[in-house]
Amino acid sequence: MTAPTWAPARTDAAPDWWQHAVVYQIYPRSFADGDGDGCGDLAGIRSRLGYLRELGVDALWISPFYPSPQADGGYDVADYRSVDPVYGTLRDAEALITDAHALGLRVIVDIVPNHCSDRHPWFRRALHEGAGSPLRDRFHFRPGRGRDGEEPPNDWVSLFGGPAWTRTTLPDGTPGEWYLHLFTPRQPDFNWDSAAVRDEFRSILRFWLDLGVDGFRVDVAHGLVKAPGLPDLGRNERLGLLGEKSVPYFDQDGVHEVYRSWRDVLEEYPGRRIAVAEAWTATLDRAARYVRPGELHQVFNFKFLNAPWEASRMRELIGMSLGAMEGTDAPATWTLSNHDVVRHATRYADGDPARGRRRARAAALLVLALPGSAYLYQGEELGLPEVTDIPDDVRQDPAFHRADGGHGRRDGCRVPLPWSGTGAPYGFGPVPGGPAWLPQPAEWAELSVEAQTGDPRSVLELYRRALHVRRTHPALGAGRSLQWLDPAPGVLAFRREREGVALVCTVNTTGGPARVAGDGLGPLLLSSAEPPTVGEAGDVLLPADSTCWWQAG
Repeated sequence: MTAPTWAPARTDAAPDWWQHAVVYQIYPRSFADGDGDGCGDLAGIRSRLGYLRELGVDALWISPFYPSPQADGGYDVADYRSVDPVYGTLRDAEALITDAHALGLRVIVDIVPNHCSDRHPWFRRALHEGAGSPLRDRFHFRPGRGRDGEEPPNDWVSLFGGPAWTRTTLPDGTPGEWYLHLFTPRQPDFNWDSAAVRDEFRSILRFWLDLGVDGFRVDVAHGLVKAPGLPDLGRNERLGLLGEKSVPYFDQDGVHEVYRSWRDVLEEYPGRRIAVAEAWTATLDRAARYVRPGELHQVFNFKFLNAPWEASRMRELIGMSLGAMEGTDAPATWTLSNHDVVRHATRYADGDPARGRRRARAAALLVLALPGSAYLYQGEELGLPEVTDIPDDVRQDPAFHRADGGHGRRDGCRVPLPWSGTGAPYGFGPVPGGPAWLPQPAEWAELSVEAQTGDPRSVLELYRRALHVRRTHPALGAGRSLQWLDPAPGVLAFRREREGVALVCTVNTTGGPARVAGDGLGPLLLSSAEPPTVGEAGDVLLPADSTCWWQAG
């Protein structure tokens, strides 16, 4: 076999960089600790930028680092124009952005427009000034129902459990109005019918754009606008973010006017700044509405994230995802994990950790072969599993501590990363044996960056090779379509071609080897498992739960 040849790597200077970008999500509290206090920070991120560049990603998305009481891991923001002292200073943020740009890495930051912290100055003033305060128009304050207003204004339930309304208390101790919070009571929802709210967030966008950020990940992008009159849901149940039912507090048509105005702000700046929507919608077609011309640039694909390890279902969702983006300027996006879901190495395991590891490696190559943009969650490149045995007394997820408790298990995907060494905190902080805000498993010593670097069998080196091939192979990255192949039951296969060069991706989702014809398969570029066996007749035996990239013959 002759070695494949193709064009040199695409450069990061492409104006449509988000069409093919691989974005690495950083949960700052758990990525790297620069000052030894046990919590990750901006200095820690800055010290590891070289690692991200070597990994081969195009951009980093940093979850919230704003001043916050940490009632919901930083998604309860008290000041949108500053940095929480736990994470550093504005000067640290600016230095991080500057250093990232010098390495060719773009920086996307989280913005949280659906709600703020109950420590936000607006909300504190609204409480202090009482009923009739103009500040209350910036939130959803309402009188209660019942003879004495003792019942909530409607039947909505918080996503974290319990009522979505909390009653205020007047200075004399008597009960007052209620306020809406779709998440915790310490996260009051903004009222996006307020011109002051809309003006404020356009100003916040400009503040960070002036500091040099390349874009925003919009938290709960589907939740800003509520149905007029805040009507009853009609059923007293807690609904998840992703459901098939229409609800009056999510995915209302009025939200798109907000994002058209945000797109105008982004277009004021050079360098093609972007915004990506976290929009949990009932259908992919509804999600595509967030990236219509003149709105946002990307929308997360949660349908695919929740797909089972099954060839037919994944093929169906991939086709639906690509089809939903037709008529938009946006790429499809692909992700396997984030800070809110169980890590995919555990989700795919079905009780067998070894199977979960095989499938996680295979899923990574599948995602990186698909047309569009990919999002990686910190630690997946190390093959980290979910930590499922965190003691209850150290858990931080607010949903865990609500009335119905055990639903809040997000801490397991937020455990600090292992970088080096044989004992906790595994290089997470600068002091050997120092603290970490959540306990790390002892077996993570074998999964650290140091332990995996240079080992050709490791997950880390697989990701590094895959990202290098993706960056240099013309058929990978940006694109809108693929050609499906039908090699064998339980095998997902497709061909991508661009600039006269083609690649075939095969994914065996079965628990045993799968035999496929070798027609159209050229040299093997990369495999998530041991290289497939090639028979005398040219047929190929794909290993169980594996993905292979082939230069097309």
